Amino acid sequence: MTATSRAGTGTSAPVVYTELRDLIVSGRLAPGARLVEQELARHFGVSRTPLRESLRRLEQEGYVLRPAGAQQARLIVSPMTREDARELFHLVGALEGLSAREAAALADEPRHALAAELRKTNERLAEESRSRRPDHNTLYELDEQFHKHYVLAAAGPRLRAMHDAVKPQAERYERLYVSLLADELGTSVKEHDRIWKSIRDGKGGDAQRATQANWRNAADRLAAVIAKSGERGAWA
Repeated sequence: MTATSRAGTGTSAPVVYTELRDLIVSGRLAPGARLVEQELARHFGVSRTPLRESLRRLEQEGYVLRPAGAQQARLIVSPMTREDARELFHLVGALEGLSAREAAALADEPRHALAAELRKTNERLAEESRSRRPDHNTLYELDEQFHKHYVLAAAGPRLRAMHDAVKPQAERYERLYVSLLADELGTSVKEHDRIWKSIRDGKGGDAQRATQANWRNAADRLAAVIAKSGERGAWA
């Protein structure tokens, strides 16, 4: 682990949790990497107590796990597999589908403003995907922005909390495999069109189904990429 932590002595467990989760989501802590408490405590400049609280929370949320049958019960960063990706993407689709349905139920003025923002973001995504040398970070950020618009606009506090817990786990896959999925973005853009148009027209059921379909299809596209390139960090 080469990243320099901003945490210092006396840092609370929530701060350690956030920074450790960011290391995992960004890939700076690789899938399958062993997590040694002594090394992590030294890295973050904290005692074992806030570190262990953070690791317990990360284990509950699926970011880290204890390999079955391992000789030692040491935690590792959760591997990235086709099965895990499919489950995560379907979960995100269910949560964001509810958000899109709520977005379609907004009053006319905010709903139309939201739809216009979604259309603008999706057009930027389409334009970048068609460039000769698309910037993969830009593609990732634009896709994230598209989905974030309607979640922030319409999801209630409980729905948003659930989304905040699950979505970063899906982001691990999006960040790692975005370059290999770039050729499929034209299809995703068309799926996004169905989402924002359904929200604009106030068709909640259509918006929900279109969002869920987008994530289901993304799971299938990702599964095909993982099958070709291999799973990351799978425990042997």
